[in-house]
Amino acid sequence: MKRLLIALSFIAAGLWLSPATVQAQSKCGIENTAFKAGEFLSYDLYFNWKFVWVKVGAASMSTVMSTYNGLPAYRTNLITKGNDKLDGVFVMRDTLTSYCSVTDLSPLYYRKGAEEGKRYYVDELWYSYPNGYSKVKMHRINSHGEHNWQEKSYTECVYDMMSIFLKARNFDASKMRKGDIVPLPITDAKHLSDSWMVYKGKETYKVEDTGEKFRCLVFSFNEREDGKVTELIKFYVTDDDNHMPVRLDLNLSFGSAKVYLRSYQGLRNPLKSKLK
Repeated sequence: MKRLLIALSFIAAGLWLSPATVQAQSKCGIENTAFKAGEFLSYDLYFNWKFVWVKVGAASMSTVMSTYNGLPAYRTNLITKGNDKLDGVFVMRDTLTSYCSVTDLSPLYYRKGAEEGKRYYVDELWYSYPNGYSKVKMHRINSHGEHNWQEKSYTECVYDMMSIFLKARNFDASKMRKGDIVPLPITDAKHLSDSWMVYKGKETYKVEDTGEKFRCLVFSFNEREDGKVTELIKFYVTDDDNHMPVRLDLNLSFGSAKVYLRSYQGLRNPLKSKLK
């Protein structure tokens, strides 16, 4: 389920950067204009089962006001859960939590607790910024219960699967051209991934259950692993100041999956992408 988690948490990651903007961005923070505390998004998950699309689970993402080490912070949770149909094949119970500074959205802490199949593991990241560097303390509890600790420093800004989503929702897509590529530095408690986004253009998307139509920006998420490049996800986000994800098409190792927006509330900005 790694690709599903990446999709839901990175859906907006890197989407609103032109290559020139990437070079100009020198700090890890950014002003937040895209979302507010109280936003809640929910999704349905479908798998292609013997040429039939079957609903097999749900996901939700929420953002609330909190504190971290006594300072104001946004706490964002992403929860994914398979239903009885999926449990018979593959158990999925995942919770991701991120704390980011209210002042500039710089990442402060990240945790992922994942029950996937017959294994359970935990990733934790603690961020600090000494002398202009990004320093990350990493902790992983693997499926055997073993604890692994390490610390790494980076000259560039690095993010996890949640904090990059929150930051990227605030970038401007107005100067992007079809085919633009944006590097995406994402770390977990093991390594920094070699991944990037590609802008695919604009499309209109209709939500099947509600009939709502949205003007969307379309992107793909790609990853290089062991020398092989794979397009993991194609996704659709609203072409307005919210940059809300409404649809994802996933290429999984055991088949295809789709994620559809079910409901939304607490948006910060008018939903100008919604078509009548």
